[in-house]
Amino acid sequence: MSQISYKDAGVDIDAGNSFVENIKPLVKSTSIPGVLGGIGSFAGAFELPKGFKEPVMLAATDGVGTKLKLAIDSGIHNTVGIDLVAMCVNDLLCNFATPSFFLDYYATGKLDVKVATSVISGIAEGCIRSECALIGGETAEMPGMYSHDDYDLAGFAVGVAEKSEMDRVSLVKAGHKLIALPSSGLHSNGFSLARKVLFEKMNMSFQDDFNGKPLIETLLTPTNIYVKTFKALKNEIVAMAHITGGGIVENLPRVLPEHLMAEIQKDSIQVLPIFKLIAEHVAEDEMYRAFNMGVGMILVVEEANVQTVLSKTDGYLIGEIKEGERAAIMV
Repeated sequence: MSQISYKDAGVDIDAGNSFVENIKPLVKSTSIPGVLGGIGSFAGAFELPKGFKEPVMLAATDGVGTKLKLAIDSGIHNTVGIDLVAMCVNDLLCNFATPSFFLDYYATGKLDVKVATSVISGIAEGCIRSECALIGGETAEMPGMYSHDDYDLAGFAVGVAEKSEMDRVSLVKAGHKLIALPSSGLHSNGFSLARKVLFEKMNMSFQDDFNGKPLIETLLTPTNIYVKTFKALKNEIVAMAHITGGGIVENLPRVLPEHLMAEIQKDSIQVLPIFKLIAEHVAEDEMYRAFNMGVGMILVVEEANVQTVLSKTDGYLIGEIKEGERAAIMV
């Protein structure tokens, strides 16, 4: 009777081992003080940073959504890893946590070592931009669950905050100003709607010219990472809101007390061209709920610190905090 191997069932252990060897230099490139050991053990290790009076560990997890579909279909795999890291670490910042380390989960129908290595190279680059370490991950080859070319990503970031600094909501007051930090594009939200509009409604293709370059390059532009900005301006920032799914109108209220509202001057928002293109076929209210519209992060800042923040970032004023029921209102 013939024998069946794991490889016959669709799982190539040798390919997995080759992949691990490929990514070891990438993982090493992200090493920072605090990393204990390398990859290959059963768990990654990171020493709790010193200098905190009451250190609190915070964790964030996320994915890249259907932006992955564009990466897979276009064969451009080296940027979605940056998105994965960005979506996690940017969330940590909003609780005043400094990112320490990152782990990834990569699942696919059939492991393509070249593609997987390219994806991890993006994750490593995202960690370098975030000044955090990639200390581990998991690769799962699951034939029958995914088609051969498909893969999925999930990320997990852990950071440390001072316990006394975590509650930002109670610090927000009427009169505080709102500063927008620009996004680089869609970031990692709204792609199901964007794909439907651009490729089904408008019949565009990846290589169609958009603002002087192929459309796919604009769509796959990696999510901005705001870690260095946070570290440089932490003492001048009251609160931060990461503008992801739900847009400004649903994310900004998350940093507001019940009795305060955020008034946004809609005309001040520097809407990126890609959103103007999509808006040709989508209602304005829906645009502001599905997309960031060019705003990747909003900082709540005391009026006395506004000029300092503006001088050290590419941010701009978009509104202020006022008395009223908690909401973000466009005027």
